[in-house]
Amino acid sequence: MEFSIILGTMALLILICLFSSKISSWLNVPTLIMFLAVGMLAGSEGVGKLAFDNATVANYIGSFAMAFILFAGGFDTRWKSVRSVLGYGGLLASVGVLLTAIFVGVLTWGLLQWITPEKGISLSWCLLLGSIISSTDAAAVFAILRSKNVSLRGDLQPLLEFESGSNDPMAAFLTIFMVGVVSVETATGQIMPWTGYWIIVPTFLIKMSLGILIGYAIARLAIWAYNKFDFEYDGLYYVLAFSVAILTFSLAELSYGNGFMAVYVAGLTMGNKRFIYHHSIGRYYDGMAWLMQVVLFTMLGLLAFPHQLWNAKWIGLAVAIILMLIARPVAVFLCMIRSKFNINERLLVSWVGLRGGAPIMLATFPLMAKIENDQLIFHIVFFIVLTSVLLQGMTLMPMARALKLAAPLRKSARIPLTFDHTGVIDAESRGFIVDELAQGKTLAQLDLPKEALVMLIHREEQFIIPRGNTVLEKDDHLMIIGPEKTLEEVGLRLDIVE
Repeated sequence: MEFSIILGTMALLILICLFSSKISSWLNVPTLIMFLAVGMLAGSEGVGKLAFDNATVANYIGSFAMAFILFAGGFDTRWKSVRSVLGYGGLLASVGVLLTAIFVGVLTWGLLQWITPEKGISLSWCLLLGSIISSTDAAAVFAILRSKNVSLRGDLQPLLEFESGSNDPMAAFLTIFMVGVVSVETATGQIMPWTGYWIIVPTFLIKMSLGILIGYAIARLAIWAYNKFDFEYDGLYYVLAFSVAILTFSLAELSYGNGFMAVYVAGLTMGNKRFIYHHSIGRYYDGMAWLMQVVLFTMLGLLAFPHQLWNAKWIGLAVAIILMLIARPVAVFLCMIRSKFNINERLLVSWVGLRGGAPIMLATFPLMAKIENDQLIFHIVFFIVLTSVLLQGMTLMPMARALKLAAPLRKSARIPLTFDHTGVIDAESRGFIVDELAQGKTLAQLDLPKEALVMLIHREEQFIIPRGNTVLEKDDHLMIIGPEKTLEEVGLRLDIVE
C-alpha cells in the first residue's frame, strides 16, 4: 500500500510540473522555477508535508538525472554549428569555470571575513561554494529564448550552446575535489597549502581525457550496434539507448574518468553520426531529459527548507551579485581576449550565465559528505540559482535587444509525418525555408534534383500537399526527403531550417 502511495505521489508531482510549465509562460517565469516551486510546496514546510532529507539518495538521483540531461544535450548539439566556436567555447567551459570558481571563492571569503568573522568560514569552504555555482545552464537560457521566439545573432547561439552544455563536467570535477579538500582540512585541523592545489592539474587532465575517450568509444560501439543488429521489436532500440547512457556514465566513473564528460561526448558523437532510428532515438533522449529535469528540480525543491533559504538570503544575495557582476564577466573577458566577438557580444555572454539544476545537484555533495555548514552552502546555492534565473532570465531579452544582438527565431513546424533511417532506404529528411529568391515560384520552377522529394509544405497554421504547380510563398517550410548529397544541393537553393 505504501509503495502505491509513493508511486501515485510521484506521478501526481510530475503531472503538476507538466501543467505548471504552461503557467510559467503566462506569468513570464522560467519553467525551471516552477518545477522547484512544486517541490518546495510539496515539501515538509509546504502544503504537501512530504519529508525528504536524504542527501545520499538525492545525490544518486541527481547524478542519474544529470547523466541523461547531458547526454541529450550533446545529442542535440550540431557539430557543424559549434565547430567554429570550439576553441573559445571549450575555454569558457574549462578555464572560464575555474576562474569563476576562484573569483567567487576569494571574494566571498573576503566578504564573510569582514561581515561575520565569528563564523570562521575557511577559504576552501568558499572555494567549494564557488566551484558548485561555476557552471551555466543551457536549458534555462534557450528555454527563455524559445519562449520569446527570439534567437541570437552570429555565433553567439552556438557559443552559448556549447559552453553551457559542456561546462557541467568541469564544475562537478572542481566540486568533488574541493569537498575532499574541506573534509581533509576539517579532519586534520590543518589548512592545505597552495602547493597542494597543483595536483588538480594532472587529475583534471587524466579524468577528462578518460571521460572523452570512453564516451567516444562507447558511442562508436553503439552506432555500430544500431546499424549491425536488426532487432525484431522496435522498442528494443530504445532499451539500447537507455543502456548506452547509463553504461557510459558508470564505466567512465569506474575507470577514474569523468562520467559527466563521457555522457556529453557520447551524446555529441551519436547525435552527429548516421545510424538506424537516429531521429526517433533523438526524440527519446529529449523526452528522457525533460523527465529527468522534472524529477531533478522537484526533488531538489523537496530537499530545500524555505526557512533556511530565507535565513541565507543576505549571504546568498551578496554572492549572487559577486557572481553576476564580477566573477562571470571577468572570467568571460579574460577567456575571450583576442576573440572575434565584439564588446557587445562579450557583455551578453557575461550576462547569460544562468544557473540551473546542476549547481543545486552539486550542492548535495557537501550534504552527503556532512561537511561543516553543509545546509548553509546548499541553501546559499539554492538562493543564487533562484536569483540568477529570475533576474538574469527576465532581463536576458531586453539586454539582447539593447545590445542589438537579438534575431528572429526560426522554429521547425510540428509536422504530421515522421521519417527515420531504418537501413532499407538511402535517404533522410530535412526542413527548408523559402526565402526571397524562391518566393513566387512554383515547385517545378525550383528545379530541385530528381532525387529530392517534397513531402509537405507548412504555411502559417496549415499543411499543403505539394504539387508541381504549387506557388511558394516566403517563409514556407518544406519537408524534403532524399539522399544526403542531394539535400546538400537543395541547401544551396533554400535556407536550411534544421
